[in-house]
Amino acid sequence: MGAVSGQAASYGEQPAWRPERPRLSVIHIAGAWLVQTLALIVAAELLPGVKVNGFGGAFAAAAVIGVLNALLPPIVAAFRLPLTLLTGFVLVLLLDAAILLAADNITNGDLDVQSFGWALLVALVAAAVSIALGVLFGLEDDDTYSLRVIERIARRAKDRVVTDAPGIVFLEIDGLALPVLQRAMRDGSAPTMARWLMDGSHRFAEWEPDLSSQTGASQAGILLGSNDDIPAFRWVEKETATLVACSGPADCAEIERRHATGRGLLVDGGASRGNLLSGEAEHVILTVSRMEEEKKANPGYRTFLANGYNVTRALALFFWEVVLEWTAALRAIRRDVLPRGHRGGMYPFLRAAVCIVVRDVIVYGVLTDMLEGRPAIYATFSSYDEVAHHSGLERADTMEALRKLDGQFGRIERARRYASRPYEIVVLSDHGQTQGATFRQRNGFGLDELVRRSVEDAKVDELLGGDENDRAAAHAFEEATGRTAKTKRAKNDVSDRDVVVLGSGNLGLVYLMEERRRLTREEIDARHPRLLPALREHPHVGWLLVHSSEHGAVALGPNGTHYLAEGRVEGDDPLAPFSQTAPQHLLRADGFAHAADITVGSFYDSQLEEGCAFEELISFHGGLGGPQTRPFLLYPAGLAPPPEPLIGAAAVHDVLAGWRRDLNGGAVAAVSS
Repeated sequence: MGAVSGQAASYGEQPAWRPERPRLSVIHIAGAWLVQTLALIVAAELLPGVKVNGFGGAFAAAAVIGVLNALLPPIVAAFRLPLTLLTGFVLVLLLDAAILLAADNITNGDLDVQSFGWALLVALVAAAVSIALGVLFGLEDDDTYSLRVIERIARRAKDRVVTDAPGIVFLEIDGLALPVLQRAMRDGSAPTMARWLMDGSHRFAEWEPDLSSQTGASQAGILLGSNDDIPAFRWVEKETATLVACSGPADCAEIERRHATGRGLLVDGGASRGNLLSGEAEHVILTVSRMEEEKKANPGYRTFLANGYNVTRALALFFWEVVLEWTAALRAIRRDVLPRGHRGGMYPFLRAAVCIVVRDVIVYGVLTDMLEGRPAIYATFSSYDEVAHHSGLERADTMEALRKLDGQFGRIERARRYASRPYEIVVLSDHGQTQGATFRQRNGFGLDELVRRSVEDAKVDELLGGDENDRAAAHAFEEATGRTAKTKRAKNDVSDRDVVVLGSGNLGLVYLMEERRRLTREEIDARHPRLLPALREHPHVGWLLVHSSEHGAVALGPNGTHYLAEGRVEGDDPLAPFSQTAPQHLLRADGFAHAADITVGSFYDSQLEEGCAFEELISFHGGLGGPQTRPFLLYPAGLAPPPEPLIGAAAVHDVLAGWRRDLNGGAVAAVSS
């Protein structure tokens, strides 16, 4: 199915690339017109503030609305507005309502809308009905109109390039493990990717993430080529008593500054869409490390906003996703499904934002990049990860989130014929997830309480997190809207804490703040003699990592010790239930400048395939054990296979960067257009 076929060495021999132009057929126009007509009729039946003069009146009004939607939103989208996505979203939504009022005036009574408020409601209800009818009539997968809008804008872009040099699109599915995807393919939840495998156009490769197995560390390695000294999703830098988080824009910017070397995966014209880190890309949207740029005018959102139906469609699907989450949560309670995560409060709305609005904006960004000819595009989709954290690894609504994402990949695949260069598509994950009841659910208390009971005269502060996507979204919203709290620095300042306990999935970090350096095992035993025994003997703790002044890195278990630096074990090996590479991961993590005084890993039961998180997520990642350490690459068969075993995110960077070089190396020179 590749846009480019054959072996990598033959890519330069491809004939001159000429993108097709998306063309609307009479059938498509008639179908869209009919759907809009029926949607107006249904909206008029449901809402008392609007009336239509029969089918003919609705038909005439739909024609006027269609023409105005084709003309006006592109004008609004062309404005160079600060906070482009937020401002543009609101303006286009208001414009949609204004278009209905204009249609009321133009049609002379065929459409009667009583007020602006009713017009806004009609726009949303009609969008919801149009979505349902589009699915019924088979129009939902037809992107011709959307692609025409994108193509029209792309052709006028100053930096558009038409070239034979193949480009590459990297689509990251946050948190999806290889065995989970394989079962989803078998069961029909990932038909697009399953077809690629069945057709022989793509192949699977498995890779193993570093410790910790979470997005911050993985994306630093994949996009920048290094993830040194990223011990978890959040950690403490004791010399400055500062808390660092991979979810904060300022912290992500600092992480990128520390690790960027000029060899990022997206240098020289690449595009970053929806990532924590930019990979040194020139073009970014929804990229946490470059969130400052969201405050300015960003042309990356123009094509999404230029299609007048996108905003109301996204809002209609947003509210439907909230309803789906509420329904799924109630069903889980009624059936007493265990383990069961927290699903109340703001979570349904955050899930809807990630699964609908953010996803659709990113897809439009990728489509725009392809039609403008960007050489490399990397986009992260967090919907599966978001739902799995709270619903479970392979529950019905989790698989539905994956199915919808697979459908978006089908859209990207179909758009390649219109792209400004041939493209290859690589799908990958940054880590997997493992499932199990949380530490608190199992014990009635958290890791912080266990530490509190065991330290000598110290105040223990629990700084356990929640869903990483929730935290990143909250930080990004504050930063992008200028609402970052003035106390942010104070919140990151832990100089007044005696002990800080952090949770990163089933990886826990304990920082004893009495010294501005890492304490040795011997010092911990001397100052807090009950602490290490209490932790290592707990049934839901699998191992502890500490640094001995005599033996170096040491992994402690309930009945044994693994001297990592010396390569020997006394008693039962605490790392035996985990992978054979677990010792090398712990030894590497021990060498980080900001390694915790005590790093805690949960137990792992290989028969039940479960462990437990130290934060309130029933599917988790961050440490060792289970499918969380089994991410994948789904890559075109014409590209060179990656080496085996493929261990560490930096090794994945080398593979992806090599593929990008292979695709561009033998191609003819680019021609601006």
